Amino acid sequence: MGQWWKRAWGSEGLERHTALLIGKSTLAATIAWLVSSHVLHAQSPAFAPFSAVLIMQVTVYRSLLDSSRYVAAVAAGVAVQAASGFLVGPDVPTFALVALIALTIGRWPALGSQGSQVATAAFFAFSTYVSATSNLDKATQLGQIILLVLIGCGIGILVNVAVLPPLRYRGAEHGIRTLAHALCDLVGDVYPALRAHDVDPERTERWRARAGRTGDLVTEARAGLRTAQESLHYNPRPLFRRHRGRPGFAGYGAVLEALERTLHQVASLTRSLDRWSGDEDRYRYESFLECYADFLASVSEITRVLAGLDEDRLHEQAPQLCHLADQAQQCRRRVAEQAERDALPLADPARPYGVLVVEATRLMEEFQYTCDVLQHHVDQHRH
Repeated sequence: MGQWWKRAWGSEGLERHTALLIGKSTLAATIAWLVSSHVLHAQSPAFAPFSAVLIMQVTVYRSLLDSSRYVAAVAAGVAVQAASGFLVGPDVPTFALVALIALTIGRWPALGSQGSQVATAAFFAFSTYVSATSNLDKATQLGQIILLVLIGCGIGILVNVAVLPPLRYRGAEHGIRTLAHALCDLVGDVYPALRAHDVDPERTERWRARAGRTGDLVTEARAGLRTAQESLHYNPRPLFRRHRGRPGFAGYGAVLEALERTLHQVASLTRSLDRWSGDEDRYRYESFLECYADFLASVSEITRVLAGLDEDRLHEQAPQLCHLADQAQQCRRRVAEQAERDALPLADPARPYGVLVVEATRLMEEFQYTCDVLQHHVDQHRH
């Protein structure tokens, strides 16, 4: 635990974001408890701090969305209990009816993840209704539940907005880094084997399996990008900070899409190599394989820079990426020239050469596009 807090204090990352969320939730819950217990003298003051913590989300937008759904769910649950209780009475059949209606309403898609709160609120409301001594007291207590929820949500939103409202630029950046790192590791294993003409079935099967496991990384990267985009909505921090040199989420989104397409192309490349025995061609086309290994080595250098993408150093990294892309383009042209000199059987589906040449072109299109996008945004923010 000590190491966890040390990481949270020492560097920006998941630990720091988690620690900040814990601190803000504690502050919001404490304020909500003081208001509900010491100011309103509510009989069930815990509703307010519970609500404040429940809607303390990683983005201001998500807090607002969840709070509106939560308030609607609680209001629906209390309304179901109030209508059933005053019309039927506080008996066991009434509870069953309340449960049936509340659980049905909770399935409404518009309530999202807060749908279960309809039944929860209805059950608490039923308990409150049964313990009240008069109709006026019953109505007052049920209304107080909704009031406490509104107070808790309001305090939670205010704390989330006022105390370091979360911005998730790094979340989008982290997704790109993760994908680029996976690509760098995979390409970094392929090109030395091609250069040494050591493309055995066991190795190519491992490459193919690793390429096939990148789907989860893409999903996580997309989720990080969505969270980063959400973090700008209703967030006051961008009004007080100038994010100079940042590529913006349009740029991050374009880079992420390009990397995703690149992973598909590398997967196609590894599938083709896995279906090829290579024994009869190993010595005949040595020059081409070595040339292609040089191309993948240049691609690996691009992915290495992308794996360390840092918005604070983007003004340095973007020109570096463009320079590396130029070098990789030269290597790709040498691949095409070598294929022509060797008169490779590019149309033979049993051999990987046609796929290798085509994917080299496609890979460079995506990497060139990625470099151009980042350089464009750097240039934009300079002026």
